[in-house]
Formats: sequence, C-alpha cells, structure tokens
Amino acid sequence: MDSNNNHGRIPDYRLRIKSPQLCDTSVTQYSGYMDTDEDKHFYFWFFEARNVPSDEAPLILWTNGGPGCSSFTGLLMEHGPCRVSKGGNSTEYNPYGWNDRANIIFIDQPLNTGFSYGKKVDNSYDAGKDVNVFLRMFYKSFPQYANSELHVFGESYGGHYVPAIGKAIHEANLELVKKREMSLLSKAEAEVDVLPLVSIGIGNGLVDVLTQHAYYAKMACNSTYPPVLPQETCDKMDAAVPTCDFLVKACYKWQTRLACIPAEYYCLSRIMGPYSDGTHNNPYDVRKKCVGDNLCYEIEDDIDRYLNIPAVQQELGVDVPKFVGCNQKVSEGFLLNGDWMKPLAWSLKLDWSGKDGFNGADDTEWNVDSEQAGEARTFENFTFLRVFGAGHMVPYDQPKNSLDMINRWLDGKPF
Repeated sequence: MDSNNNHGRIPDYRLRIKSPQLCDTSVTQYSGYMDTDEDKHFYFWFFEARNVPSDEAPLILWTNGGPGCSSFTGLLMEHGPCRVSKGGNSTEYNPYGWNDRANIIFIDQPLNTGFSYGKKVDNSYDAGKDVNVFLRMFYKSFPQYANSELHVFGESYGGHYVPAIGKAIHEANLELVKKREMSLLSKAEAEVDVLPLVSIGIGNGLVDVLTQHAYYAKMACNSTYPPVLPQETCDKMDAAVPTCDFLVKACYKWQTRLACIPAEYYCLSRIMGPYSDGTHNNPYDVRKKCVGDNLCYEIEDDIDRYLNIPAVQQELGVDVPKFVGCNQKVSEGFLLNGDWMKPLAWSLKLDWSGKDGFNGADDTEWNVDSEQAGEARTFENFTFLRVFGAGHMVPYDQPKNSLDMINRWLDGKPF
C-alpha cells in the first residue's frame, strides 16, 4: 500500500508511506518519509505491538546515536522485531523485540542519517524540533494510535538527542495549550494535538562530558573486568582530565564554536582516543576486541549489506541509493558546531528537585526469572538502571533482560 497525506495544520509537510512485507510480517508495519518543502526528508520504519491491541499499546520512538548513525542498528541488531542474519541476505525473528507490548518507530535522524536526506542539521536542538514535527505528523496521519502514550528512547549520542526531543515536545505542548486558553490559535494550529509524552529514556548515553570523561581511565584500568590498557596509558588519560575540565567549562560558559571545538578535540584525543587507538579494543564493550569494518561488530557489516539489497530498498520505499550505517559528515558537522560538549547534566549530578532524594536512595537488585540482571536506583519518577553483562548495546548483549526492562518501565512497575 502506498499513500500520501498533506495536512494544513503543519504547512508544507507530507508523509509518503508503504506497508513493507519484511522483518516480521505477523504485525502491521509502515515505512516511508516525512517530507517538507524545506528539503527535509525523514525516513522511518514502524511496527505495531505483538501482544497488546495496537490502539491500546504505548508508542516508543527510538533513535540511535553517532551523531549520524542510523536507527536501523537498533532495529536489526538490538531490539527490533527481527535481526539481520549472518551474511546480510535476510532477517531472523527476534522474540525479544521491544514491540512485544508497544508500537515502535525507528527513525533515521538527524537529516542525512541512514535513509533520511536533505538540509544540513548540525545541532541536537534543531534535530529535536524536527522530530517533534515528525511525531505530530505521525499522530495526525495515524489516528488509530491517538491514545498511545509516547516514550522517547535512544542510546549513545541519544544522551543529547533524547533530552532535546523531549524539550522540543514539551515546549511545543505548552505553547499550544497557552494559545488555546487565550483563543489565539491559527486555523492550522487548531488542528494540532498535544503530544502525549510520558517518559524519556537514555541507554549508556553521552550526556555530560564534564562529568563522564573522568571515568574513561577507570573503566579501562580499574573496572570489574581485567585492565585493557597499560597503567601508564591510563595515568596519561587521568593527567589530561584537568585541562579537559577547563576547556569544557569554557565551552559550557560561552556556548560558541570557538570555545567548544578546542574542548572536543583535546578531550577526544587525550581521554577517549587512547582506549581504542592502535589497540583493537572495542570502544563499545570493555570485554571485546574490535571485529568487522563497521563499529567493531560484524553484524553492522551485515546490516549494511542487507539494506543495500535493491529488492529490500524497493520494498521499503527508500530514495537513497546507498545505505551507510554512520554518516561521518553528519558527525563532523555536530563536532564542528560544538554540539558534543554542550551541557546536559547526568545522574548523581543532575540538578533537579529530587536530587538529594535520588542521591540518598538505595541501589536495589533487579531480578529477571529469579536471577539478578542488574541494579536499580529510583526516586520519584527518575530511575538509573545498571545492566549486568552488557556493553554499549544492551539489547544485543542481554536481549531477554532488556525486554523485561522496557516492559516494566512501560507498565510503571518497579525494578
């Protein structure tokens, strides 16, 4: 099925949609583009829930990181309804897909990531505004999901993306409510619905470099796993922390390229770089060495092969002739704009009304099928969850436990 939709409430936007018969054909799915006349073309792939009526299931929006890496890593390697098969010629059913009890959208964003293309975007805040518009278009175009509570999740550079998306949604909702109360809505705005955002979640995110960079050497030389670097290298990484702190604070203060780019290059080269430069260490899993040509996992190469099969691209309705898992030009654009270093505080240092309560809360065991899967700390509506036996891509390493995690979260159950 192909369809086109134009909606006056958001001028100059449209959706081009297909119903592909790939991955998991037991559920309803849609793929396609959100287009604008500003040369923005966002690609997405949506799957309905397997075991909950789709009009009652919550909606998860998923984005991977990079910046510039496709969310099809999440779909075909981690927690999608299927995983790419070895060799990249087909896919296999994933019983631990997060669409077990939720509808889920995998979106390629920002622009020029994966199958998305168009006008350059080089910062998380503009990217967040684009996703906000996409979601409003999605809810309008698919009224059968109007009651689906929205949860925005991402990993890695999603530590920047997800809060920015949440911010854009929240601010747009507030503006809409205010204008409605004052009877100031335009005809187009009168058709806009408040997005039912309930929660946001970040998996192993790059959130606040000022807090996080000090732990790279500790993870490499003094974690619960054997050291992966010589102590001398870790000492040099630690010695670079004060200068990195100074540069990052300058970036936080001035928020300009001139202030942020020196911090990015210094901290990346002196603290993050030594972990993998010339070592073949997998930067996403302290337990593993780097394999394959793409992000240190052979399955990433298989994803690229699969998504470049002409018949698959035709079924998905894509416009981009060559799929690339991570677009270096997008990453460089964010880097040169200083987006990597812009402040979003994290965990124990997060400045919020429940900070003291969270910092004083106990860590509790999280068990799955009577076995400990990790530890959780919760205060009010904020939870930090540590997953045992997992690297950067938790659903890849611990698929059953990651499904338990997301289902508990969506159901509002404690860990």
